[in-house]
Amino acid sequence: MQHAVGSPLPPPHQPGHGPATGWSPAAHHPGPHHPGAHQGSAPVPPPPPAPGFTGAPPAPAPPAPQHVPAPPAPDTTGHVPLPPGGPVAVPSAPPASAPHDPAGTTLAVLLIGPAGAGKTSVAKYWADHRRVPTAHISLDDVREWVRSGFADPQSGWNDHSEAQYRLARRTCGFAARNFLANGISCILDDAVFPDRPVVGLGGWKRHVGPGLLPVVLLPGLEIVLERNAERSGNRRLTDEEVARIHGRMAGWYGSGLPIIDNSQLDVPRTAQVLDDVLARSIASPPTW
Repeated sequence: MQHAVGSPLPPPHQPGHGPATGWSPAAHHPGPHHPGAHQGSAPVPPPPPAPGFTGAPPAPAPPAPQHVPAPPAPDTTGHVPLPPGGPVAVPSAPPASAPHDPAGTTLAVLLIGPAGAGKTSVAKYWADHRRVPTAHISLDDVREWVRSGFADPQSGWNDHSEAQYRLARRTCGFAARNFLANGISCILDDAVFPDRPVVGLGGWKRHVGPGLLPVVLLPGLEIVLERNAERSGNRRLTDEEVARIHGRMAGWYGSGLPIIDNSQLDVPRTAQVLDDVLARSIASPPTW
């Protein structure tokens, strides 16, 4: 038999000798006698007083010393229960009497934009300067967790790269749901295309929940070309690819999603505009 760490152990005994002296099961489990239950010797009642005796009956003998279990040892490793993640619900609209402050609200935000739009820089800054715990989850970072066998989209979009993209997006969604369930906001960034179902909003909504607030970051083409030129490794694209992606992102105009043109904005100012956009999205969630 094994016993949990820190729980009192029964006293040692030797085969054929019964429980050790001073430890009585009956003393630890008082109550009426049940047939078949193991009990120790019954206490002997005192003799009746002699005729004519008017004094107080003799006091009963003191009970035998009982085994007092030691208090359990404190749990030094600790155990913090975590609520399971679930679909993120649409944030409730603030009262009309007061404007909503998104900086102090637990939110799930999806920052959309082409390569070179500044999504990662803005997302990190926004997460760093909030008054509530906030995590930044970049799909490109999660996609690059795959080292050997990484399907680089620059080598051509195929079934292998699409499968890794879908896996990375689902992993980001699981992470966001778990963060939100435990009171930590999330901002995710991805180059979501308006005209492609695979790399689209449907998967994000399915994996995170209807409460995800999408915002498009779309500076001018010359800006994204300049920023792309400063990149290195597989994050740097050809000018032709950047121009092609930027042109497709223009499809977000007229979609109903909020769009920020940060061509003339630095990162801190863009983060401020993002807060303003999110306050309006919370008051009137976009349909997507």
